[in-house]
Amino acid sequence: MAPERKVKNSQVQRRTSQGSNSYQTRLSAWKVREDLNDSKSISKHRKNSVVEDFEHGDNQVEDALQIAVRYFEKGPIKTAQRKDKTLERHFKTVENVAWKNGLAPEGIDILLNVALSGRFGSAVNTRIFKCMIPATLISEDSVVKAVSWLCVGKCSGSTKVLFYRWLVAMFDFIDHKEQINLLYGFFFASLQDDALCPYVCHLLYLLTKKENVKPFRVRKLLDLQAKMGMQPHLQALLSLYKFFVPTLISVSLPVRKKIYFKNSENLWKTALLAMRQRNQGLAPEPLKLMLGNVCPVKRKWNSHSVIPVLNSCNYSKESGKKGMNLSDFFSSNGSFPLEQLKSFPQLLQNIHCLELPSQMGAVLNNSLLLHYINCVRDESVLLRLYHWLSQTLQEECIWYKVNNYEHGKEFTNFLDIVIRAECFLQEGFYSCEAFLYKSLPLWDGLCCRSQFLQLLSWIPFSSFSEVKPLLFDHLSRLFFTSTIYFKCSVLQCLKELLQNWLLWLSMDIHLKSVTNSPLETTLGGSMNSVSELIHYVGWLSTTAMRLESNSTFLLHFILDFYEKVCDTYINYNLPLVVLFPPGVFYPALLSLDPSILNQLCYILDRYRKNLTAAKENELVPKTKSEFSFSSKTYQEFNHYLTAMVGCLWTSKPFQKGLYIDAKALEKAAVAEYKNSLNLVHHPAFMSYTVSFLLQEWPEERTVNMSSVRGKKWNWYLEYLFSEGFQGLKLFIQSSIHHSSVP
Repeated sequence: MAPERKVKNSQVQRRTSQGSNSYQTRLSAWKVREDLNDSKSISKHRKNSVVEDFEHGDNQVEDALQIAVRYFEKGPIKTAQRKDKTLERHFKTVENVAWKNGLAPEGIDILLNVALSGRFGSAVNTRIFKCMIPATLISEDSVVKAVSWLCVGKCSGSTKVLFYRWLVAMFDFIDHKEQINLLYGFFFASLQDDALCPYVCHLLYLLTKKENVKPFRVRKLLDLQAKMGMQPHLQALLSLYKFFVPTLISVSLPVRKKIYFKNSENLWKTALLAMRQRNQGLAPEPLKLMLGNVCPVKRKWNSHSVIPVLNSCNYSKESGKKGMNLSDFFSSNGSFPLEQLKSFPQLLQNIHCLELPSQMGAVLNNSLLLHYINCVRDESVLLRLYHWLSQTLQEECIWYKVNNYEHGKEFTNFLDIVIRAECFLQEGFYSCEAFLYKSLPLWDGLCCRSQFLQLLSWIPFSSFSEVKPLLFDHLSRLFFTSTIYFKCSVLQCLKELLQNWLLWLSMDIHLKSVTNSPLETTLGGSMNSVSELIHYVGWLSTTAMRLESNSTFLLHFILDFYEKVCDTYINYNLPLVVLFPPGVFYPALLSLDPSILNQLCYILDRYRKNLTAAKENELVPKTKSEFSFSSKTYQEFNHYLTAMVGCLWTSKPFQKGLYIDAKALEKAAVAEYKNSLNLVHHPAFMSYTVSFLLQEWPEERTVNMSSVRGKKWNWYLEYLFSEGFQGLKLFIQSSIHHSSVP
């Protein structure tokens, strides 16, 4: 089996190495020289050469790398790093090749053995790990052999920590994971070490499948939590265990998902970026070797270099040859190559034998794989995607840390790709939610505004009281100090957020009876969170109307939001009815825009139908819900209804609900204020009244609006309905008896 695996790895290496520069290490050049002295003399001879062609330079670098790796493999034990010039020279050779082109799988295999075998001291081992950058992929066999060295106990604790950090950072570049998953028990036993525990938890989080969750492991994690306290990495693993087997864990865990792990890629971040660019055929910028703590690097942003290319783990160059049919491929690999997936029928035919790519970010640009993720509903797949996305947003998207918007277009394109994936899957990514928590306090409201608000509209459902101080308190400060157009954009975003939450909750109610709910909260708690969101928008709207002098443009967006709110009970089958505040109702009632008044009539009609349906269900014993609406809600609606009818129909405004002093109306020079807000004299409908009279009685020289009574009133109503005021029509038909025509 081992020779066959080496052949496959070599094929993968040759395939992915195409298109890289001439200094790329070729697997065929990895031959161990028997005599080190002969190698040195050859190297000196080549240095003295005056004329070298391109191939000669390539071979020289390869020879130097072979000599360096051979030195580390057979070199002295416990050599002092600073005093040995030979060691430093070989280090420079390996580091230059690793950071410029990456190392082949065989090179990483040798260096892993060297670092973990204890041949050198901790300082040398640390430096070796920092330059172990793969050119393409890492062999699973190399990782297994490296883990076996941990059992020998020859390496120091700091080297073990660095190995786990490297393993987590390079997890997506390992060609297979089956044998590594068989070592799950060994990794779990390493949780005993306090220094290793955070990084081992991170690795286990990436490896865990449902079959790995066992009662004894749950007990061990709970014991560690009792000993160490509520550590984020332990909570992460417990949360994952609870998702796979909820019955094993009864302790309460944080409801809101967050980023549990520190980023392990810091030491290799720039090199990994260059590797992605190289594998995509892009020319990476020259990189400087960073052996200390990595700081944010100012570089050109490229959304295409951030999202990996779609590559199957098992797909090799020979697999794509015309002479190799599909049956031959399945007999050798057992999975369908993602590179050959081109159509939806092809997806349906091969859905049972698809293997998702190691780098899960590649699925964001592939609609067929998004279809696959949506169909299989495998939580481990989403967890892998969340992990990749959280690391990318944390480390690559540092726009909110520095005031550098030079490459905003590339960043915008990347966010658009993420948003399209969220819309396609119809669910928000927890990684994006955590990104918003960090970035919103520093956001200026201008950069990537559309993308930022769209991400906000897709945040997963959670307790509003928890999210408010992290997101909405910062958003409100921007809202009040920005232009009216920004206010309208925020209201549209919050409307979409409410719609997404209502859809998730309505689906969750139906799922609870047959499966475990994805929302870790009761229905009552969920309704409270939605209610708090609606009240928050009501507070924003009332304040914004005062700041913008009752702008009609702003009022349209506010009423659009409440069009969604008023139908919660009927459209989403959720026991919730929340009315708009007086600061929204009365400016709409007194608006000069007839479309605003028409929209207000439609909303009140929908509120009436929802409250009526809720009341009818409460009276039926079999359908009576555990939730009952308070009498205050009905009283508040009746106040609004009375005010509407009093103004528009009976000409008795503000006798109930809102009281306006008669002296104030006299000072306003309104002679007959009681009639001034009915359908004929209301400022919003006055032009329609005049048009109606001129159309029906063109011979009249004067327009007498007070003459619209009795039959004329009914004719006038028909005229308004013909002009498109359907909201007004629904309101009058449901709330007013026609026998009471003025």
